[in-house]
Amino acid sequence: MSTPEPTPNQNSNGWAKPVDKLKVSAPPKDAVNLNVNGRHLSGLTHGFGQLWQKTYRVLISEIEVTPQAVIEIWKANFPKFWPEGNNLYVPLTGIQPGEVGLINLTAPGGLKLSTGIMVIYADDVSFSFMTPEGHMFAGMITFSAYEEEEGTFAQVQALIRASDPIYEMSFRIGFGHKSEDDFWSATLKNLAQHIGVANPQPTQTNSLIDSRMQWKEWRNIWHNAGIRSGLYMPVTMAKKVFTKG
Repeated sequence: MSTPEPTPNQNSNGWAKPVDKLKVSAPPKDAVNLNVNGRHLSGLTHGFGQLWQKTYRVLISEIEVTPQAVIEIWKANFPKFWPEGNNLYVPLTGIQPGEVGLINLTAPGGLKLSTGIMVIYADDVSFSFMTPEGHMFAGMITFSAYEEEEGTFAQVQALIRASDPIYEMSFRIGFGHKSEDDFWSATLKNLAQHIGVANPQPTQTNSLIDSRMQWKEWRNIWHNAGIRSGLYMPVTMAKKVFTKG
């Protein structure tokens, strides 16, 4: 089998080419496009809060399926496995290194939180996202599949810290962590059921890697996607009213 040629946004080794600022390519009309265009990627060194490694996984043991097949299905249907009311809009090329996706999440109070991701790596058994400035987390999240004695596992592993003091506060009171844990557990359950597992049982392990906060990054509040999405919400509602009229 010949190796596919890399796209203009990726290197031949599966990694995305470095970029200075992110750009969303032709998002759908019904998507809220905020907090991504012109933003820089936000790695762990630029986050504010405690550093966590969170691992969620599900055993796909009721049917025979290879890790490669799991990842192929996952890439092709990625947003469909998210909990209802949340979406990821990616270019027609799909989940490929260098592509930028626009995320619309359902938040409390009817808020549609708009943020995004960049695909920084992808191969036949894994793919990884990195977050932009203003996202809830600074860091990266990796989706993978692998085999053990019990069978094939699908896994989500996040190495993240809250982007700013407001997000960190939500995690300290429990809301942020619970929302994140519920989100990825539901995603893995939906993936496994789609593949054919009758009663999937996702598990998770949360490890605090660094309890310190990076106080020098408190200014990240300026890019907070939740605040900016909330300020934009009246504009979104007005557009819907005038469009219907």
